[in-house]
Amino acid sequence: MNQSTQPLKAKVALITGSARRIGAEIARTLHTAGACVVIHYSTSVAAAEDLISELNAIRPGSCLGYQAELGSVESLRNMISEVILLTGGLDILVNNASSFHPTPMGSITEKDWEQLFDSNLKGPLFLSQAAAPYLKASKGCIINMVDIHAQRPLAKHSVYCAAKAGLVMLTQSLAQELGPEVRVNAVAPGIIIWPETDQNKATQQDLISRTALKREGMPVEIAQTVLFLAQSATYITGQVIAVDGGRTLNQ
Repeated sequence: MNQSTQPLKAKVALITGSARRIGAEIARTLHTAGACVVIHYSTSVAAAEDLISELNAIRPGSCLGYQAELGSVESLRNMISEVILLTGGLDILVNNASSFHPTPMGSITEKDWEQLFDSNLKGPLFLSQAAAPYLKASKGCIINMVDIHAQRPLAKHSVYCAAKAGLVMLTQSLAQELGPEVRVNAVAPGIIIWPETDQNKATQQDLISRTALKREGMPVEIAQTVLFLAQSATYITGQVIAVDGGRTLNQ
């Protein structure tokens, strides 16, 4: 393939939480565009190994894996060091990994706080900090996966919403601080893949009915937005792009 069909050829992309679901689709999309992709995972070992094998079968040596806990700052620094050692640089950081579970007021624990903030805010902050020198050198970009509920709260999910709201502000702050070398943007998905713990069909249909497009989104629609921000959005930074089918037009 030539440069026009592989616009990210010779670029290195690290995607957190990319063994499954939306993260895996982002990895496939950036890989198809020519990038060498690093699959970060925590507990999804088998899924990560399968995806790494899948992508390396397409283009040998084009995909690596790294297991790390996002709550461990040392592990995040080590991951960046290892990626640089193995690939020689870093161009794209996608902070995709995210924990999600309800925290009704009166039952919130410190463990809830740690789990939700580690993946949704602490991890992205310290990973971005470790990656910043290399992204500056490559004039790269950071793309954070936020949520439409960072601005419109979701009932009984106050800790999650607070963490995602923090990630929106982190996106804007880093865009200001890391510019002009590094662009920092965010994607806010709407209804894409239902949480594995929430399969209530009536609730799902009610939420779909509130979107302007009257359908669920697809993971590839998030991945294509990430690709746009990484590849083409050379004068966009500090922005949050909602990919929600018009969900935020209605309460």
